[in-house]
Amino acid sequence: MSSSASGTLTSTTVGDAGAPVVFLHGLFGQGRNFTQIAKGLLPEYRSLLVDLPNHGRSAWTDRFDYASTADLVADHVRAGFAADGPVHVVGHSMGGKVAMLLALRHPDLVDRLVVADIAPASGGSQGEFAHLLDSLAAIDLTTVTRRGEADEQLAARVDDARVRGFLLQNLRAADGGFRWQANLDLLRRDLSEIGGFPDVGDAAFDRPVLWVAGDRSDYVLPEHGPAMRRLFPRTTLVTLKGAGHWVHSEQPEAFVSVLRTFLAADDR
Repeated sequence: MSSSASGTLTSTTVGDAGAPVVFLHGLFGQGRNFTQIAKGLLPEYRSLLVDLPNHGRSAWTDRFDYASTADLVADHVRAGFAADGPVHVVGHSMGGKVAMLLALRHPDLVDRLVVADIAPASGGSQGEFAHLLDSLAAIDLTTVTRRGEADEQLAARVDDARVRGFLLQNLRAADGGFRWQANLDLLRRDLSEIGGFPDVGDAAFDRPVLWVAGDRSDYVLPEHGPAMRRLFPRTTLVTLKGAGHWVHSEQPEAFVSVLRTFLAADDR
């Protein structure tokens, strides 16, 4: 694994040979969340795990906007990883929407697109994410001397230990205390923008697209089908049993299997 930075974004590369795959994480995430999936694609694929703006080691911005975020990703990928031609792109949740905009705005850069458990629509469980953001903001970092104390404070609002662990990956030791690596203030302020989907006019992406949904999630619904097919006419939908919204972490082996099948299929 190796790390690189270009402009405002930072990323990690897994593998040194094979077809290129770019991974874009969701809200609260980091590129490294896809490490297990990227290793599961070796040696046929090499992967770029991107920290999106306001997350991980990437720079913070003044506002959230899907189009400008997609353009930043395009610039970062073109700077090196896509030097030999188009790449496959996999995006989950918020990263899935960034991936859609990347394909629609920069179709020359994207060979195949995989969208994990999100639709090109507004809505979804914004209330859940608002609660999680408020819960993180409620932690008094001035009183935290070890990570376990932050977990104890968060447990008063978030019961699931696995969710708490995922959220607290954003906590970093600094200057004798702790700070948030993610830009929580911006994410809270612009959550409605994150939960929305921009008007893309009559744009469409005519390359193969795979939608991967969790059967325990309500982020991809039958009523989203028309918008998916209008923007991405060559869409295939796969639903993974036993998976909720975080399909790649809840069913990693199945997720890798469907990725491999889709990425290796004939282009018809």
